[in-house]
This record gives sequence, C-alpha cells and structure tokens, in this order.
Amino acid sequence: MRAVEITQPGLPDVLKVCERPMPKPKAGEVLIKVHAAGVNRPDVIQRMGHYPVPPGASDLPGLEIAGEIVEGDLAGSHFKVGDLVCALVQGGGYAEYCTAPVKQCLPIPAGLDAVEAASLPETFFTVWSNVFDRAHLADSETLLVQGGTSGIGVTAIQMATALGHRVFATAGSDEKCRACEELGAIRGINYRTDDFVEVIKKETGGAGVDVILDMVGGAYVARELDCLADDGRLAIIALLGGAKATVDLGQVLRRRLTVSGSTLRPRSVEFKAAIAENLRTRIWPLIETGRIKPVIYKIFPLQDAVHAHELMEASVHVGKIILRVN
Repeated sequence: MRAVEITQPGLPDVLKVCERPMPKPKAGEVLIKVHAAGVNRPDVIQRMGHYPVPPGASDLPGLEIAGEIVEGDLAGSHFKVGDLVCALVQGGGYAEYCTAPVKQCLPIPAGLDAVEAASLPETFFTVWSNVFDRAHLADSETLLVQGGTSGIGVTAIQMATALGHRVFATAGSDEKCRACEELGAIRGINYRTDDFVEVIKKETGGAGVDVILDMVGGAYVARELDCLADDGRLAIIALLGGAKATVDLGQVLRRRLTVSGSTLRPRSVEFKAAIAENLRTRIWPLIETGRIKPVIYKIFPLQDAVHAHELMEASVHVGKIILRVN
C-alpha cells in the first residue's frame, strides 16, 4: 500500500511517499480502506521528533481516518464489512489502509461524506474528554477556548454552543475572531490586540468563566487562573507556549480552582470506547441535524502531505486540514 512516512525528525520535507505492507488487524480491530485522513498538530510534533509513538502503534503519522471496513474482528460491534466509518487511531492514518480498534470506530454521520467525517475523531474525542468528562462543563456554565480557529477550537466552540453553553474564544486576527463568532462564540478575542483576561472579566461582570480549554500553557496559565470563576477548571491539552509556568497557588486554594492536563493518544481502548459512546449518543445527532458542522479549510491528496504540514505550521487556517487518500 502507499503511505507517507517520517524519514527522520525535521521540517515538512522529511515526509516521503513510500510502499508499506498492509497492516493486519489484531483481536478487537478492523482493517479500514482509508478514504481520507485528518492532519493534526500532534502529527507535526511527531514529525519534529517530539511526540514518541506509543508501544505497538504504527510509526506512520495520522490519528484520525474515515473509510470502509474491509475485514477484522467485528464481534459485539454495530458494524459489518463494507460499512463506512470514521475512527480514532494511535497512528498509521497517512496510508491507503489502517487498522483501528472497532470500539474506537463511529458511523459516518448521515449527510456527511468520508472527507468531512475524517475531520471529526481526533478533535471530537479530545474536546469531549477534556471539556465534558475531565472539566465537567455543566448546565449554564461558560467556556473559554484558546485558539478558537484550530481544529480543536472550532470543535469546542460548536459542541459547547450546541449543548447550550456561552462560549468565548481567542484567535490571532480580527478575521479569525469573526470566524469564531460565526461558529457560535459570543465573543472572539484578538489576543494580539486585547487582553483576554480583561475582556473575560468585562463580559462576565467580573465573575470569570467556569472552564478554559488551553492549548498554550506557559505564561498563559497564570493569566487563565485570573479569569476563572470560583470553582473554575483549567484543562490543558497542549504546550505550544512552553511547559513551564509560575502560578499563584494561594489563588488556587482560596478560589477552589482545578488545573488538569491530559494526552489522549496513550489512553486505553476502553477509555476511548467510553468517549466514542458518548459522542455517538450525544453529539452525532447534533451533527446529523446540522447544529454542528465539519469545518474544513483545505484538502490535499496524500502525496502532498508536505504541503499540508506547511499549511498547518503557517497557522493561517480556520478548521481542519484533510488528506484525500482513496
């Protein structure tokens, strides 16, 4: 099969088209003929040599796919050979065939094609796990999304808005802020020209937000604690601004704040299966009725993965970048 591999750590041009043996599904797995694969920031970090592959996972990049089940262990699942699915995988998505745990597969939502469905798993699993399971965003609570036009950002804005929450989002330009508002955010905050802490305090009457989804870390953490409401929760999922932060722990104690962090890739199949079930019952109907929509910025053929990574690193996109495979 054709695939795209990382020949050595480095710039996007280390991605090369290659021929690889077709993977063989293990117990509890299916083999999927990949129609499309999502491109995500962790793929870039892996390509640069900073995101180790979990034991037993494919060394090929690609954490989300959509395509057709061609064989595998379907016992106890809702699926059969020939079904179109999207799936969260530990790696191997940049290829014509990829294996996936059947419990991490979801049906392609009605009305979507495989390219649109390939934009869903990685961000939807991540947002559900961190915003709703870990940070426990509850009825009538507010959410701040850092990086609102990223793949994670457009998902978090839409998902929380569709479930009835007030959402704020930061972005790096006025145009991107407008895009956040078009997706449902009540206020897009240009972090280059505005202090998001001051804006949040003003917009919430000084109360702050209940939950923050953060992909920056670093110096943002102390400022984020300042704009959390009492009993607020900060969920950190990436460290684009650095892994070190200085925080006022007295504030954490006095105001009962919670800071959590997580990475989804190494978690167990059973952990991800529980997320998949919540997505299928709570979120997939919202996609099928159009209340949540895929946001795809650009589609590249598999052999142009280099250009897809260049675009990802330029950070001009709004939404997802996709590789069309078959």
